[in-house]
Amino acid sequence: MEENDQNLSGEEISFGLIANAGQARSLAFQALASAKSGDFDAADELLVQSKEASLAAHHQQTELLTQEARGNHMQLDVLLVHAQDHLMTAMLAQELIEELITLYKIKQDKEN
Repeated sequence: MEENDQNLSGEEISFGLIANAGQARSLAFQALASAKSGDFDAADELLVQSKEASLAAHHQQTELLTQEARGNHMQLDVLLVHAQDHLMTAMLAQELIEELITLYKIKQDKEN
């Protein structure tokens, strides 16, 4: 975690979570589209990028936990709930899409 992350407001952290989780989800679905068209190298690369974006979102979430542990209580608001929802949706999408890509790979192997 970068040192200047420690000075972010709850709103900035929430927006960071939303942006990074949204990027992770979007890249995961792009990976699925690549796999569906048979481009597994692109699918694998897009999944790597998706996981990197997800990791950035996790860093934002860790900042929330760190601030709470330091006694800097963050008010729970709709924006933060929305941000957490984005993160969980992205994580679920990644997991399911990885499984679907595996199935596409198995299908292609059987066809060849």
